[in-house]
Amino acid sequence: MPDYSFEPEDIDLPKGAWARTHRRRLFLDGRPVLALTQGQHRAYVFPLYTPAGFLVTAERPADHPHHASLWIGADHVDTLVPAVGGTVEDYTYNFYVDEVFQGRAPGRILETSVSGTASGDGRFEIRQRLDWRGPPEWGADDGRLVATEERRFVVSTSARRHRIDVTSTFTPAACPVRLGPTRHAWFNVRVADSLIAANGGRLRDDRGREGGAAICGEGATWVDFTGPVGGGREAGVSVVPHPVDSRKPFWFAADWGVVSVGHFRSAPLLLDQGRTYQSRYTVLVHDGEADQDENDAIARETS
Repeated sequence: MPDYSFEPEDIDLPKGAWARTHRRRLFLDGRPVLALTQGQHRAYVFPLYTPAGFLVTAERPADHPHHASLWIGADHVDTLVPAVGGTVEDYTYNFYVDEVFQGRAPGRILETSVSGTASGDGRFEIRQRLDWRGPPEWGADDGRLVATEERRFVVSTSARRHRIDVTSTFTPAACPVRLGPTRHAWFNVRVADSLIAANGGRLRDDRGREGGAAICGEGATWVDFTGPVGGGREAGVSVVPHPVDSRKPFWFAADWGVVSVGHFRSAPLLLDQGRTYQSRYTVLVHDGEADQDENDAIARETS
């Protein structure tokens, strides 16, 4: 049976110092698989390794420092707050960029709890709870609680790939929430620099289309980035979204290294208080070429 361990990363800080961020690492038979990282603005997965030990994602690249390896976020998040006289006020936030973006103040996605458990079938399950909070403002020193989220990561492995099934359950807090419309959402991967097209990488989808210009929009059932990782080896990342009601996935993919997929590009998603938005994605972190047959099979899964 696989031998998993899930443990915090200890950093020897000077006496009296403390870190604003933290990282918890998952190991398989003593080799790193991934880490859950809490940044100052959001929680994300970094590092992310193939079974052979190649790092395939980037953390805070120079061109887009808000890109955080593998993360969930949205830049159009509106909280609909009841006001006097039966009116509703729109509190608008951005949970994607770390600064004010197009007039929307940056919120924070903060881990509140995390646990990990090995199962008897060779998988490892991580459950993480998070608060989506607006920025500190008048009347809300800690930021308004916009929503809560539970992320469930189920990790399984084979000789040439790690499979990570990510389920996000997003629940509005005290008021309804509107997500989108936007292309900056929902599930995102930023690949390592060696995998981008300028360095010999290849971006493709299930239809055989190559390059971001051909892939962007609706239609793809999975997207893969594969490229050189050194020593004559190649590795990559496949992203497979699963169905969300009747909404079709909308892709934004770019040859310079990002893959984003969400379900509210052209029409917003309105969540009344008490209603949840659950989405599921499978990520395959692989050595060598992507297994297109496996990607196709995963895309056909319904649960």
